[in-house]
Amino acid sequence: MVRHIRHAEKRESDFGKTISELSKIKSDIVFPLLEWVIFKKLSTQNQKLIMKIEQQLSAAIIAAIKELYDFDAPAEQVQLSKTKKEFEGHLTLVVFPFLRVSKKKPEDTAQEIGQYLQEHTDVIASFNVIKGFLNLVIAPAAWIALLNDIHAAEKYGFTAPTDRSPLVMIEYSSPNTNKPLHLGHVRNNLLGWAVAQIAEANGNRVVKTNIVNDRGIHICKSMLAWQKYGNGETPESSGKKGDHLIGDYYVAFDKHYRAEVKELAAKFMAEGMDEEAATEKAKAEAPLMKEAREMLVKWEHNDREVRALWRKMNEWVYEGFDETYKALGVGFDKIYYESDTYLEGREKVIEGLQKGLFYKREDGSVWADLTGEGLDEKLLLRSDGTSVYMTQDIGTAKLRFQDFPINKMVYVVGNEQNYHFQVLSILLDKLGFEWGKDLVHFSYGMVELPNGKMKSREGTVVDADELVAEMVRQARQTSDEAGKFADMSEEEKQEVARIVGMGALKYFLLKVDARKNMLFNPEESIDFNGNTGPFVQYTYARIRSILRKAEDAGIVIPETLNANVALSTKEEEIIQHVAEFAQVVKAAGVDYSPSAIANYCYELVKEYNQFYHEFSILREEDEAKKVFRLVLSQNVAKVIRLGMGLLGIEMPERM
Repeated sequence: MVRHIRHAEKRESDFGKTISELSKIKSDIVFPLLEWVIFKKLSTQNQKLIMKIEQQLSAAIIAAIKELYDFDAPAEQVQLSKTKKEFEGHLTLVVFPFLRVSKKKPEDTAQEIGQYLQEHTDVIASFNVIKGFLNLVIAPAAWIALLNDIHAAEKYGFTAPTDRSPLVMIEYSSPNTNKPLHLGHVRNNLLGWAVAQIAEANGNRVVKTNIVNDRGIHICKSMLAWQKYGNGETPESSGKKGDHLIGDYYVAFDKHYRAEVKELAAKFMAEGMDEEAATEKAKAEAPLMKEAREMLVKWEHNDREVRALWRKMNEWVYEGFDETYKALGVGFDKIYYESDTYLEGREKVIEGLQKGLFYKREDGSVWADLTGEGLDEKLLLRSDGTSVYMTQDIGTAKLRFQDFPINKMVYVVGNEQNYHFQVLSILLDKLGFEWGKDLVHFSYGMVELPNGKMKSREGTVVDADELVAEMVRQARQTSDEAGKFADMSEEEKQEVARIVGMGALKYFLLKVDARKNMLFNPEESIDFNGNTGPFVQYTYARIRSILRKAEDAGIVIPETLNANVALSTKEEEIIQHVAEFAQVVKAAGVDYSPSAIANYCYELVKEYNQFYHEFSILREEDEAKKVFRLVLSQNVAKVIRLGMGLLGIEMPERM
């Protein structure tokens, strides 16, 4: 069972020893929407692949400035970017930073630098000048050399972690054991998994963790409802997943509680109270809620019968969660439980109280005064000594810091908790956790439905299991109607439907900037055209089909391409686009942005499909061109598989 996993495995480096820190390198060469990124401790192989052409040009430009103007230009002054589509060229140099030393007009400075580059490096085929911008056309042989390097790399764009890599812990999921996972949890889990994969691809050691909210009044509500209305029902007797069964009783509690409140409120209003006051009094005095609170007190005091029921019902829920996690393709290296961590948190708060970090009020409650930080006062322990969510998070942090030498902590939690994590960061720093001040709250928007927000108590949620089943069903139906399952066995059809259905769901939820709220539309997500998972998957399957046909025809794909192949502009653009993947992965790691990976894959697929429709591959008569296009296609497929894999999306070999 996933909850019994205790520690993350150490992963060995695939790329060897890391090199010394690279100095400032301009990253908008290959990703113009982003500004400077400083690359640290890249593997030797990745350094070579990521910056090969750009490094050669940067070195040559620095040499040109020295030769032409007797000035040692710092690397950060070499501002290269991708040439705009309306101009001829691949990379553009901004020459304005060099006007001070050239003492010439921008056009003349650009012309001199361009002439020097063309004469002193074989990377440049030609150049043109537009005002203060030098547009450089990269020589075909340089593109072939770059493609050869990409072709040789099994995991192009990835930096393998080593034993010395930073340890990043990423928390996601955080379910409650009183209900099954729903659509909001699905987005959380998929974001958390993707952020973890991207972090590891950037050379970090990663521990994926979960905190299960397995205690509190909400748990007691389900337990009490099951006692009152369950008649001994179990997952086995009902045929329901355990988390679904418990969720039904959470809804049942709310139904009966509402009825009690309505009846009591009517009674109080008949006695002369206004409606608002009557309703509030009814909520406080409703017998069902009183019983739930009494059960919570018994749980807190370790009542044997209550604890036994709690353990039994939680086990049902955990088994249900495990099934859902497996279907979503996510997992964890370590799981913590609030029932363990809240006590640790209470001890840590009391320790802080003794050190004068917190203070106690007359009623015995413990508070943190954060007015000095521009915030308010935060409750940490209630007057009866019971803990709040903040206390639990402090306790969880304590246990995690004991278990792992954490360098960075990332919490994947919705944006409604922004203030909570602002406070938590301050409190952890005060309590001495080294990573507390710099913790990252990966704050994401909510998934909304056409008819509004989801409400668990009322049972108006999109259930995760039902959603997964429906996506697979729709993928099967859409594929059958499109005739994409011809010549497949029933078993293969079902497997492809699962891959496509889950790919559609994951891509739809991850392609949107995580910071934004989004509207879920399953019909739109399953489309085989447009910015969808199936569209990307279909292109991958198409390339794999081409490669199988080439193999069947006896065509051998070489390890190294001939540098003398004549390339079209479109082929050069695709090589450049494929090469950008390394920088996109790096930028996605800096920005915690799975959507950057998703949309990169979509743009690459669009560009490849244009190439596929404009150029022959297997029917190309020139053997050298045919082999080149097969190698190009193979590496497009590889990058698509790597990119989508970071999002947890599988690629079908056939569609």
